[in-house]
Amino acid sequence: MHSVLILGAGFGGLELAACLSESVPDEVRVTLVDRAEGFVFGFSKIDVLFRGRSADDVRIPYDSLDLPAVEFRRESVTSIAPATRRVTTDAAEYTPDTLVVALGAEYDCGATPGFVEDGHEFYSLAGVHRLRERLDAFTGGTILLSILSVPFKCPPAPYEGALLLHEELVRRDLRAATRMRLLTPMPSPVPVSAETNTAILGALADRDIEYTPGTGVHTLDPDGHTASTHDGDLAYDLFIGVPHHRVPDVVQASGLTEGGADGWIHVDAATLATPFPGVYAVGDCADAPVPRAGTFAENAARTVAAGIIARLHEQPQRDRYRGQGTCHIEFGGGLVGKVEADFLSGPTPVAPFLGPSLEFAREKTEFAADRTRRWFGS
Repeated sequence: MHSVLILGAGFGGLELAACLSESVPDEVRVTLVDRAEGFVFGFSKIDVLFRGRSADDVRIPYDSLDLPAVEFRRESVTSIAPATRRVTTDAAEYTPDTLVVALGAEYDCGATPGFVEDGHEFYSLAGVHRLRERLDAFTGGTILLSILSVPFKCPPAPYEGALLLHEELVRRDLRAATRMRLLTPMPSPVPVSAETNTAILGALADRDIEYTPGTGVHTLDPDGHTASTHDGDLAYDLFIGVPHHRVPDVVQASGLTEGGADGWIHVDAATLATPFPGVYAVGDCADAPVPRAGTFAENAARTVAAGIIARLHEQPQRDRYRGQGTCHIEFGGGLVGKVEADFLSGPTPVAPFLGPSLEFAREKTEFAADRTRRWFGS
């Protein structure tokens, strides 16, 4: 039996476990490790923030995982030695035949001075609950929304948040009393898709949400409630930011990021293999040249599964990572758009945009239901 240890049970880890369980259940022994008690779709945080759902509503317990040949263990990874594939957790030690690191990206709110004290974010459930309390008490003023560093998870998410926040303020009769401004260091919302940019920027303009590209926020002044940019200070009553993303500390300490782009794990873009034999990295922690989003991690996981299976059968790996993924974008009013992106199949990335429509809203719901059935059964 070939032993596979997967660190992290997000999109990438779950899909890799499902692929191996489906294709070679009698040839592998898969151990899936995660410190959390359950899986949460990233976009479910929007439902908690704006649609009254609770964390328990959107969390799927890992105890319900239903994959033959896969054992889930709730443990925290304390050290990784990639040269020997030795992994230590708070409960055990492992030396698998194949190691796959899928530990995602963590949020470093302290990387922007003042953000911990005076900022809010909706990328974590804890942040969502804190922001929800602040919004409940909000009665008007200036809201600044800012992307604090690049790359970050789900590039359309800040724009979804702005559009849905506008919708809430209208419903509460507070929009006329509120100035909304969105700042980003990027030149456009989704640089590889002009069609998506047109749709998002049009939606922002229609709702009188000011958009300022090429502008980063460096610090916040919690006492004066101002944000520092290269063009000067901006006053706010509520600051919402997409926090700085980085690899988890245990990954940084492992040496896996040596040679990686901007502090991420270095991988072969075609196979997701690291420089260490038998060690792969998928998802947000890897430096593959794709956005950090669940569907790209899924696509990477399928590539790694094909590589493991080829190795088992002593065959060459024919599948190459294509960097393909689908992103659904909330526009408010129940409407959802869709971007079908392909980053690596051709000479340049392509990412056509469709919608927004009610049809794609239903498709997004079915997307989540399909993954839930695949990974957790009925």
